[in-house]
Amino acid sequence: MAKKQKRFPVRKFLYWLRYRIGEYCLRGFVAILPWIPQRVILLFTSVAARLTFALLWKYRKRMEENVSLAMGDEYFTQEEKRAIAWKAWRNFAQGVYETTCTLYDSKERICSAVAMEGEEHLRRALERGKGVIALSAHLGNFTMIGARLAAGGYPFGAVVKQPKDQRFGRLIDDYRLMVGVKTISAKPRREAARQILKALRRNEVILLIADEFKSGGVEVEFLGRTATAPRGPVTLALRTGAAVLPTFVTRDHEDHLILHIGAEIDLIKTGDLQQDVAANASLFTGHLESMVRRYPDQWNWLGFHRNGRRPRSEMVKSKTADGDQQSPVSS
Repeated sequence: MAKKQKRFPVRKFLYWLRYRIGEYCLRGFVAILPWIPQRVILLFTSVAARLTFALLWKYRKRMEENVSLAMGDEYFTQEEKRAIAWKAWRNFAQGVYETTCTLYDSKERICSAVAMEGEEHLRRALERGKGVIALSAHLGNFTMIGARLAAGGYPFGAVVKQPKDQRFGRLIDDYRLMVGVKTISAKPRREAARQILKALRRNEVILLIADEFKSGGVEVEFLGRTATAPRGPVTLALRTGAAVLPTFVTRDHEDHLILHIGAEIDLIKTGDLQQDVAANASLFTGHLESMVRRYPDQWNWLGFHRNGRRPRSEMVKSKTADGDQQSPVSS
């Protein structure tokens, strides 16, 4: 018991130290960014991405395994899976640099750096005066969604899962606010719901990242596995009447960023609340899955829900296929 008590302060100190190192590294990077040539920063970002990809091999292996579980071995060779994992890793590193640059960029420069497709869907939705829920995922440079819309004059807030270290969390919140993005902490949930409802009543755009599949949600099918999707986006949409727009920032082959704003998702409304929540959660997840399959090299494969079972429909197909393959032999 005494050993555990001695260990606890040490762990607490190491935890605190990790965040302080991260905080001061981030502050330092932000401070020197304007003084360093862009080509040097890009070179540093590339080297850091390759180095961490090589050293953190456990994460790399997990990403490759998740690609196999989701996409199937018949679609990708080992080399292709490694390439997808590397591009997703590089995409994250590039995204950190691009997002940090917005702290010094003008609104005009941000708008020119991120092309926008489907702005008419956003304008049409805001005309109703009930706010907009921007449904997105950890795909592409999702942190640029807020910066781009805020630079375009749209009032914007993001629901964020805050780090346990409050000091580090406040620093990130301040950086978001510098580019016009207001932060709504995901916890406590009741307070988060209150802040979201207020923002929607003010006809603002609220970003919800909905690809975190954890217990307590609604069971859906995602990338060949069952997962529990969050109820929040669905219940908010049903309760407020806010338009739900699939919203993603992806990069093309030349590293140009594009903000895709999809048409409003038509909610399923049968009058049975539980049934509607389940049906719409599946509908929302379908939009996320289509983007992941379209841009597999830009999604965070570390967040794949690998413990979910295969859907019954997939198991039936697999058994049928096995039976078809074995029938010529048995005959």
